[in-house]
Amino acid sequence: MQYQLYSLYVDAMFNVSIRMVKIKEDAEDIVQDSFVDAFKNLESFKYESTFGSWLKRIVINKSINYLKVKRIPLVAIEDQEYWISETEELKPTQLDISKIKNAIQQLPNGYQTIINLYLIEGYDHTEIGDILEISVSTSKSQYHRAKKKLIQLIN
Repeated sequence: MQYQLYSLYVDAMFNVSIRMVKIKEDAEDIVQDSFVDAFKNLESFKYESTFGSWLKRIVINKSINYLKVKRIPLVAIEDQEYWISETEELKPTQLDISKIKNAIQQLPNGYQTIINLYLIEGYDHTEIGDILEISVSTSKSQYHRAKKKLIQLIN
């Protein structure tokens, strides 16, 4: 059963980790460690979500811990507030996907983390706040700053 779960989720979990840590070998190690932890702690899985969601949370937490150990900042806190129009949206159907990926790679690490967690992984700001140990308002403001910067890079 463990091999089946591993086979089912390994590629997706690698994609989650590599988007955050950027180094293939480190992402592979994080994924392996995550599976080991998940299998050791299966009794703590409460079936309140899917196994994949639970495992993804483990991978994200391990990736964040990796970034903390490497002293890569997760969120850049700035004094000045930036406001962008809610009508200013990213339109991926009108853009080359490689251009979007390249623009995301150019963002500061903290912005990349927020964009990945919110847009790609689908976490809401409350969940991001819990994961990164920041307030919901910080998550929202960092997302809006990251989105504004991303739009500038794409345009």
